[in-house]
Amino acid sequence: MSGSTLRSGGGTAWKSRCVDSGDGYFTLATEDTGTVPVRLFLTPRLLEDVEDSIYPQVVTATRFPGVRLVVITPDVHHGYGVPVGCAILTDVDAGAIALGPVGFDIGCGMCSLSSAVPAGAATPERRMAFNRAVMRRVRLGAGERGVSRLARIDRAEFERLVRGGAEYYTERYGTRLDRARAERQRIPVDEGWQLPSGRADRGMAQLGSLGGGNHFIELQRSAQSGTLFVQVHTGSRGFGHGLAEMYFQVARAERPAEIQSLDEAWFAADSPRRADYLNAVAAAGNYAIINRLVIAEELAAAFREVFTAELELVYEISHNLVQREWHPDFGEVHVHRKGATRAFPAGHPGLDGTQWATTGHPVLIPGSNRDQSYILRPRNSAKSAYTVNHGAGRRMSRTAARKQLDQRQIDDEYRRQGIVVNLDGRVPIDEAGPAYKSSREVVEAVTRAGLATVEHELWPLASLKGTR
Repeated sequence: MSGSTLRSGGGTAWKSRCVDSGDGYFTLATEDTGTVPVRLFLTPRLLEDVEDSIYPQVVTATRFPGVRLVVITPDVHHGYGVPVGCAILTDVDAGAIALGPVGFDIGCGMCSLSSAVPAGAATPERRMAFNRAVMRRVRLGAGERGVSRLARIDRAEFERLVRGGAEYYTERYGTRLDRARAERQRIPVDEGWQLPSGRADRGMAQLGSLGGGNHFIELQRSAQSGTLFVQVHTGSRGFGHGLAEMYFQVARAERPAEIQSLDEAWFAADSPRRADYLNAVAAAGNYAIINRLVIAEELAAAFREVFTAELELVYEISHNLVQREWHPDFGEVHVHRKGATRAFPAGHPGLDGTQWATTGHPVLIPGSNRDQSYILRPRNSAKSAYTVNHGAGRRMSRTAARKQLDQRQIDDEYRRQGIVVNLDGRVPIDEAGPAYKSSREVVEAVTRAGLATVEHELWPLASLKGTR
């Protein structure tokens, strides 16, 4: 099924086959994609700039059994098997559950908190004080352990947490945050599912830690309200990675003749391990939600210390999951979102009984740590499978960024903009602003298509990232 075997050729030729729908997206139909509809929510400029290596990965996305629709979001870039920045809809009864479109950081996502504090209160000294207060409470970087009360739990309590999600966590431990503002208070896990042996160990120790790579904590200024916001981006840490690693191997072992490349692994509808994997995704998703809420509480405590004011939870949302949803054109489907964010507008049945039923839920879109982030409100998003982007998207690989960007120039640029980075002012070079696309241009593609509107444009004041 590999997208590396192409009948219509690679290179740039595929872009000439993209047809403007007149409704905010391009369609793509080639000999390789077959009858599966592909919609690319890109502006002409973003389409021109997108990597040509995306095409084979789009083809791969169309070739899983039972695919009904493939959506490409405007932050798209090269990923693992399929692009980062895509949604793949598969038939519930006969379609595959694909692992690459969920990835290794199962449940990775965002959490945003707001305050009534005027942005002017965030003097350079207070920005540094905020970073210092956060770093006492939250460990940054790959492999780091948590320091919160949940980092010292036993295995039995860990299992209760990953089965019970935010619902169990808030009832058992209490919180000042409104858990109803989490996208999912609990992702159901079947009672009969057993947590694989040895997979809890890393997760138990890492609850409340940020991780490395593109995970971050940021103090921000809203251009609309003029007040301070805080955002966190993190996921399921070593727990989710360990589960994903295991099930990729299980899926390939089931169908070695069909799944020759690990990044194209999938479970068939009749696979005895398919339900196991979906339960693992649910458990890791619950872990990621709790991890964000635990960190959010620590951020609220740090904010209280520095600004003597409270933070309120705006929303918490994932962008690496597979879940069962309703779509007006396809009915019940499994929606795989890889580096893509759910965007249910007002009236969507998935919001029935929630405070978002008449407004649609907030959508959290981070930019680079130099550029603006956004809070959006979904509108006419059915055509994109109720999906928008999850960020700005990379324009340089990490290797290219390390080779092409000058550390001193980058650090000086951030200092001139008044952005306090960690405690030493040294920007992780592979995470620097120029390594990413313009978040404004990416979000303009979303608003141009009518998928969502902008509620807040958030500018960075202080940034925390793991350096490894």
